[in-house]
Amino acid sequence: MFPHLIEGDVAPPFQLFDQDGHVHLLADYRGRWLVLFFYPRDATPGCTREVCGFRDDILKIRALNAEVIGISVDDTASHARFATRHHLPFRLLADTKGHTAAAYGALFTFGPWHMARRHTFIVTPEGRVGHIFRQVKLALHAAEVVRILEELQMPNHADTLAIVQ
Repeated sequence: MFPHLIEGDVAPPFQLFDQDGHVHLLADYRGRWLVLFFYPRDATPGCTREVCGFRDDILKIRALNAEVIGISVDDTASHARFATRHHLPFRLLADTKGHTAAAYGALFTFGPWHMARRHTFIVTPEGRVGHIFRQVKLALHAAEVVRILEELQMPNHADTLAIVQ
């Protein structure tokens, strides 16, 4: 059974390689907002639509002091081809064993086969889960992420998060 993260929980740490072979840890993003999206497979139609949505809205996201990271169970070579083909300005992390996806409750397994479910987590600068998207609507997802980041950064919402923590 996978953990059921809720808003306000400490985000599970990770240590994964990106498409260029560099290691990324959750701790590297402390002090900034992080949009951590899990997706099933590189180069599939839905996943391509999702990453291109984040690519197209990256300036809006970064203007909110946030970074985007995609995670799937594909390997770094697959991520490199996918990122190059679609000119992605953010990192794709290889969770080939599915441990990080499992820690976030985003792993789907069927016998020996596994993949990440399409879930997105907004992690606060303090390393807590600020928002969870378990039902992703591809056409609107990046815009929804921008809207929620703006909402989470409103002064009165920060007080609410502090109480939850």
